[in-house]
Amino acid sequence: MGRAEHEHETQRRAVQRDLDGPRTIVFLNPKGGAAKTTGVLMAGYTFGTVRGGGVVAWDNNETRGTLGIRGLRGEHRNTTRELLEDLEKFNDVYQSRIGDLGAFVRSQGDAHFDVLASDERPDVSGTIRADDFRSVHALLQRFYRLVIVDTGNNLRAENWLAAAHAADLLVVTSTVREDTGYSGLWMLDALADAGYADLQRRTVTVLSDPSPKVDEQLASDLVGVYEQRTRAVYRVPYDPVLVSGSVVPYARLSVATQRAWLRACAGMAEAL
Repeated sequence: MGRAEHEHETQRRAVQRDLDGPRTIVFLNPKGGAAKTTGVLMAGYTFGTVRGGGVVAWDNNETRGTLGIRGLRGEHRNTTRELLEDLEKFNDVYQSRIGDLGAFVRSQGDAHFDVLASDERPDVSGTIRADDFRSVHALLQRFYRLVIVDTGNNLRAENWLAAAHAADLLVVTSTVREDTGYSGLWMLDALADAGYADLQRRTVTVLSDPSPKVDEQLASDLVGVYEQRTRAVYRVPYDPVLVSGSVVPYARLSVATQRAWLRACAGMAEAL
């Protein structure tokens, strides 16, 4: 094999590595537009297709997020809220089955992962609390090997803090923009001040290009500072099929996008 092919196969093997238990990867940045949701979907797609399933992407927004809008739509409109209302169905670990979760998660087809959307009902008030997060997280870990969590923008929300605490790996997402880049750094400072141990070892950064042409000096500066704060930084290119805000067409992703996310997910798998 040539060098490129060898690297490709090495990265695939890293993504396919055996895990000795379920793992949780949490994507975070308190700034909107930091590519958290597209990052979660791309990680779900990469881990799902390369590992062959056993992956769920969960929109852990305290109110309403966009993961359910950007992922493939299912035959039902059930979300985390409906799952919480029916959670007692899964109390008996000997009788409940992964197939029963099909009434709440949405298959992503050939991408080989499922999506659990956040609340989509306009007639319901209230937010997802820390206990709600822990209950749903425990259930998903019973049936999936890899739980990938999308988060909201409120660092003080109970479910945001619960997700950060439960994470085996944190993924800071940012675009090549000053506001999203420094928002992620401010978040790392806040987590460090809150006493999160070994933060650098258990965090990676994914830096996305928001347009075909970016400020390469800014990109270099962001890569440099995040390399000092996290264990690795992965650049992913601009892909026009990801920026429309509609359902992500997995089959139309560019080869460069797929390769960049394979490299990033291989790094995440190694960190687990």
